[in-house]
Amino acid sequence: MSPSTKYTEYDAYAADEAAEGKVFDVSGQDWDQVVAGAGDLGDERLVVNMGPQHPSTHGVLRLILTLDGETVTEARVGIGYLHTGIEKNMEYRTWTQGTTFCTRMDYLAPIFNETAYCLGVERLLGIEDRVPERAQIIRVMMMELNRISSHLVAIATFGLELGATTVMLNGFIEREYTLDLFEEITGLRMNMAYVRPGGVAQDLPSGALSKIRDYLGRMPKRLQALRKLMDENHVYLARTKDIAYLDLTGCMSLGVTGPVLRATGLPWDLRKSQPYCGYETYDFEIATEKTCDVYGRYLVRMKEMEESLKIVEQCVERLQSVRGPVMIEDKKIGWPAQLAIGADGMGNSPKHIAHIMGTSMEALIHHFKLVTEGFRVPAGQAYVPIESPRGELGAHVVSEGGTRPYRVHFRDPSFTNLQAVPAMCEGGMVADVIAAVASIDPVMGGVDR
Repeated sequence: MSPSTKYTEYDAYAADEAAEGKVFDVSGQDWDQVVAGAGDLGDERLVVNMGPQHPSTHGVLRLILTLDGETVTEARVGIGYLHTGIEKNMEYRTWTQGTTFCTRMDYLAPIFNETAYCLGVERLLGIEDRVPERAQIIRVMMMELNRISSHLVAIATFGLELGATTVMLNGFIEREYTLDLFEEITGLRMNMAYVRPGGVAQDLPSGALSKIRDYLGRMPKRLQALRKLMDENHVYLARTKDIAYLDLTGCMSLGVTGPVLRATGLPWDLRKSQPYCGYETYDFEIATEKTCDVYGRYLVRMKEMEESLKIVEQCVERLQSVRGPVMIEDKKIGWPAQLAIGADGMGNSPKHIAHIMGTSMEALIHHFKLVTEGFRVPAGQAYVPIESPRGELGAHVVSEGGTRPYRVHFRDPSFTNLQAVPAMCEGGMVADVIAAVASIDPVMGGVDR
């Protein structure tokens, strides 16, 4: 759309005092209008289109930067280039099938997507207290492993964007070891659909705890190696200290959560303030800094990985003694969680099929209906927030009493935190925009979903 004055017909959200001077609607195919409008203002300004395929925008994020020399005078965020319709598609699948969709939103934190959604479904079903303890321990362990892998990507890509190739290589190598554990436990490295309403898809395979112990023995040293590369690096400090400043007041005004908020000194972490999955029974500290800058957000993530290792270690100890099922005993809700793979590695083993089909005809019919039609969820709505690697990830789940969701909407932290880009970048240098966006660590799959 062409540039217009501050109150226009096409802007349904504009108010008389909402803006001064020219207002631009930043959407698709608007580049010529934006540049022409900026030229009409009479100032010598450069409008730069950073993204949506720029390597430093963490995916298909578009930034419209207005520059006065190398100083950013205005920063606008354009999203929607990765829209997948995940939330809408979930309305056409059963409650259990919904996990295969939402796991793909924030693709760096699939276990968190699944857990938030399943906790919402379990609240509607009224079975929160009936989920087996072993399943809850596995959920916590998988989330903390996922937090480590997500933060490693954040720090690895951040290092690369600032010119530190070694940091990127080290970060992704350590992430590979984490993904190997996911593959060992769930069969998939990403987008596992492992967390299900009522528990998890299946118990840990034999030998998994031993491999996790090896991982716990390796990671502390590797995290310290990453710290040596960055903590006292003069170039890194120059690019991160006092850069992209956003204090507590700004975070509260914009609804920013996660490491960005905790880097202002506020110890707000839903694992402590609103515990779920038994987090209140684990011993760990909330990582905080008081720098309000890029460097503080990096330090928070490093400390969080170290605390996550402590939680995983506690989970391993508990799993050694806590036995039992990993799926709710109610056969009208819980999918089979004792799966066995056939010799070809592709399908169910004959023994497992015989177990399903040889029990009784009624059991076979019920199994068929559970898989094809799904279970019914009482009418109502629930909102459940959890602490993802990027902040508060909430699932608002609505049921009208059927076998499919009426509506599922996610409060994704990347979407909310991106509001902070103008506050962080305007008035700073154009080179610091890269550090600012990297410190937010947005994942566009969660933003656009």
